[in-house]
Amino acid sequence: MPTLFDVAKAAGVSHQTVSRVVNGDPTVRPVTKAKVDAAVDALGYRPSLAARALASRKTRSIGLISTGFPFYGPSSTMHGFNGAARRAGYQVSMATLDSDDADGVRQAVDALVGQAVAAVVLIAPDAEALDVLRSADVTVPLVTADSVADDGHHPVSIDQAAGAERAVEHLASLGHRAVAHVAGPDAWMDGRDRERGWRDACARLGLDASVLLRGDWTPASGHALGRELARRDDVTAVFCANDQMALGVVHALTEAGVRVPDDVSIVGFDDIPEAEHFLPPLTTVRQDFEALGRRIMDTVEAVLGGDETPVAPMAPELVVRLSTAPPRH
Repeated sequence: MPTLFDVAKAAGVSHQTVSRVVNGDPTVRPVTKAKVDAAVDALGYRPSLAARALASRKTRSIGLISTGFPFYGPSSTMHGFNGAARRAGYQVSMATLDSDDADGVRQAVDALVGQAVAAVVLIAPDAEALDVLRSADVTVPLVTADSVADDGHHPVSIDQAAGAERAVEHLASLGHRAVAHVAGPDAWMDGRDRERGWRDACARLGLDASVLLRGDWTPASGHALGRELARRDDVTAVFCANDQMALGVVHALTEAGVRVPDDVSIVGFDDIPEAEHFLPPLTTVRQDFEALGRRIMDTVEAVLGGDETPVAPMAPELVVRLSTAPPRH
């Protein structure tokens, strides 16, 4: 059976536009409507009853899909989104999955569409979950908490790469000539963007970026990698991809008699509530996850109103505390 995405591809428009046409939206331009109608006829596409109900905009419910463990960033983003949705008069139907299993994601989509949600929001850290959802024939607007622009969904994000660049620039301004990176899992989109920002900034500033260690976001992984860093005598600065791993790194360095920041400077990412109470208080890159959640809801309302203007990434903020200092040698 042909899908809405097949029609969109044949007509050269977005799947949201196809949905509007087949459900009689009078705001669609005649030329666009003619293209979609021709593709519908050629492919023999028949929209589902659920899709027609969704396009009526009478529903005041939004589907929210999340995957992975409840790390600080995704859970805070969900909190901000849920609050904004309630204030806008929407109910949120949630599907929280333990993993990005393709069948699980598709089942969640089917369940939410069956509830006649007006839109689906994805707050998931890994690229595979997004890929699965984009291929799941979602017949309503899809808004995602990521930076991957692609026809068929509306990304809303914080500029991860820019935040990583600010961290490296800060360390370079203190006089560090090499910046090691404790990266997050490669499957996480935010981790990839932060690693890219680290590499780009080091290349631009002429810094040594030869030391890359990969953790799993937890303090325990940071502690294990911190032991490796403590055995090196060529590392004076470390950019950690999140604050929890930074905590583990500081712990390991301190155990080994390496002083922070006297011997090694540490920068984290996220600015979790505990970051200012680390010993020493952590220099980090602050992300406003609550604001990100609110912007996701703003985007949902804009798209439902027919505005598909791309949303610019939000800018993170460098917060300088006591875990960074000029190198001693």
